[in-house]
Formats: sequence, structure tokens, C-alpha cells
Amino acid sequence: MTSTDGTCWYFGYGSNMSPQTFVERRGMQPLETRIARLEGWSLCFDLPVGPGERAVANLQPDPDTHTWGVVYRLSAADCERLDRSEGVPQGVYDRLEVQICCTGEPAALAAFTYQSRHRRDGRKPSARYLGIMLDGARHHGLPAEWVAYLERFELAVDEREPVTKGPSS
Repeated sequence: MTSTDGTCWYFGYGSNMSPQTFVERRGMQPLETRIARLEGWSLCFDLPVGPGERAVANLQPDPDTHTWGVVYRLSAADCERLDRSEGVPQGVYDRLEVQICCTGEPAALAAFTYQSRHRRDGRKPSARYLGIMLDGARHHGLPAEWVAYLERFELAVDEREPVTKGPSS
């Protein structure tokens, strides 16, 4: 999916929308960034993380909906490094070639994103993970309706957090 100039477009819909995750932690250097929408796919949280309820973002086909996110133009080397950081060689995610609709542009853009086959129903995002997604969505100016949609997801109990007990009876 590399273009003639040696770059690729990557559609991020989960924690990679956040500059702290994508640029600072993963070390990506986007050459260009745009707000984008992926038609025919819905956002879900069914890729398990840990033994409890927690999950990270994933996509499932749904012809009646769409998912908002951020599309980044990356060097081929950054695309390959991103594959490694997302677990593509280990089969955590698969690369998925998609057509993206960018805000204010008439033509669709060829890009890739990630989808996992390792689904487990009944999972939810942790408050921390969803917070990272919301920070990214707000940072890039995704539509207010999409931000509100993200805010409505039920949160997982994070088994890594200590359980606080209320006052004794």
C-alpha cells in the first residue's frame, strides 16, 4: 500500500489518535494528518487485554455505520515499525486496506488500518484507554457527535486498580 513517493496512509481510530501515544510513545513522525471517516465499519472494544473485562479498539464490518479517526501519511519505514508495534507479525492485528473519506475532500483516499480476529464479546474499554482516545479525538477536532458517542461507552472494571472499600457499617 506504499505510494509512488514511498509513503503510506494509516487510519488510526483507537489510542493512535492521541499524539502522546502515536508521536511520543510510538515515535511516529506523520508527514501529514487529516480527520477521516471509515464507511461500513463500526468501532468496538472486543480485543481482550488482560484477564478481566478490559479491551482495546477494534473494527467490525457494518454497512450501516462508520468510524471516525485520524489518517496519517507516514514513511514506509514508519508503517513497517507501526506494524511491529501493533503486533502484526505476531497476529494480534492484521493490516486491512481501506478507502477513507477525508473531511473536505471529494475523493476517497487509499489507506490501511488494523483489525483483529481475536475477538471476545463482553469486553469494554478501561477509563484510561478511553481517555486516551477521547484526548486524541478532541485534539484533532473530530466531530462533537463522535466525541459524545465515545463518551457513552460503558467502562470496564480495571483489575489492575486497587479496589477501594467504603466506610464500614
